[in-house]
Amino acid sequence: MKNTTIIIPTRLKAKRFPNKPLAKINNIPMILHTLNRGLESGVGEVYVATPDNEILEIVKKHGGNAILTGDHPNGTSRVFEAFKKIKNDNVDLIINLQADLPNILPSSISKLEKLMRESNSPIGTLASKLTKDEINDENVVKVEVETDLKEDSFLKAKNFFRIKKDLKNEKIYHHVGIYCFQSSQLKQYVELGESRQEKILKLEQIRLMGNIEIKVGYCDSNPLSIDTLEDLKRIEKEMS
Repeated sequence: MKNTTIIIPTRLKAKRFPNKPLAKINNIPMILHTLNRGLESGVGEVYVATPDNEILEIVKKHGGNAILTGDHPNGTSRVFEAFKKIKNDNVDLIINLQADLPNILPSSISKLEKLMRESNSPIGTLASKLTKDEINDENVVKVEVETDLKEDSFLKAKNFFRIKKDLKNEKIYHHVGIYCFQSSQLKQYVELGESRQEKILKLEQIRLMGNIEIKVGYCDSNPLSIDTLEDLKRIEKEMS
């Protein structure tokens, strides 16, 4: 029987928001909120992958699984190191859940896994409706698809970007920071190495475009990726 594992990559030295994983939301560190969302999804074992002993200790004290990793250029390569250390041949799907999504619905995580199982896609992710305020917000990553995303959609991603001029009738959505990889595709992603465009745009998923197909499913909630102190205040109010 094949299994799914969730791995949450995180570190303290994020440039935009240092020590972000330990920022407290209702007196609980953000990383523990995200860990709990993964556990509540019920799709499989959940691990936190980090180079920082402080995060490791907090997760383990909470009763969670944590793996100490080396330094990495991005979260997905950290996920791959952790996956290799788990050494479970029965795991064929790995979910990379970004640590700054403390209010993602567990049902969204399980929906992505279900779409991947049904479609046998190499890589999948989620997207939600884009608000007017987010269109010109460079902190909000957008994904473009061919047609309207519906509840049961799983469409090929055309492009990922932060800001794009002269938008007309493109089908643009708010990209949600979660990916599901077939184990072989996770390995291939890391072996591709960082692309020039990826470094410029600061979007690691760009390296996949033209190399590995990414499918996008619809997320009926709008989980906020926390990138600033203002985001933190907003999410605390929503989760209180």
